[in-house]
Amino acid sequence: MARPNVTSKKMLIEAAKRCITDEGLEHLTLKAVAEKAKVTQGTVYYHFRTKEQLVFEVVQDVCYTSWEQLKTGRKPAAEKVKEGLLSAKSRTGQDSYYHRLFLELVVSGFRNEKVNSQISKLTDDENTFLTKQLSEIWKRSPVEGVSFKTWGILLNALIDGLALQSVISSGFSSEEIYGDLELVLQHLTEKAGQPDRRE
Repeated sequence: MARPNVTSKKMLIEAAKRCITDEGLEHLTLKAVAEKAKVTQGTVYYHFRTKEQLVFEVVQDVCYTSWEQLKTGRKPAAEKVKEGLLSAKSRTGQDSYYHRLFLELVVSGFRNEKVNSQISKLTDDENTFLTKQLSEIWKRSPVEGVSFKTWGILLNALIDGLALQSVISSGFSSEEIYGDLELVLQHLTEKAGQPDRRE
């Protein structure tokens, strides 16, 4: 029996995630989400007018939830870097849906100005979050003249690029690549924590 119309958007997003996990991305439809949430299709259409809007909300929810987890507690810099990379790595791979949905939205954004605007804002939010995190971890930029804002954008582009490769390349080794990336970031973090020789 369908649940009354007290279903929240968050409940439907969680139902969409379960639908993706249980049935696969190719079976994600507004109807499938309604069935998974045990609500009417009208309830789903009330919250999400299109499948693209549902997909965007799922991507945004996964993204913001991972940020919240990274912000909790006071951790040493090395631990924050490791946690951030583990979070990014967990969203990659052939069986991970996050970046596949994200890439689907990017392609859709080429044809749909509203989707493009939403993805652009989400990317800007990611860049801002990473910039803030790096400025809290590093005392100064590890490379003179490169701003924290640029580092945030570069790290975001690097992580999204790795995710793209993990989705399309069966030979991509997440363990190896993310292990090496962790070493690079630890080196940069150590360098950023050292006193400036000019001081």
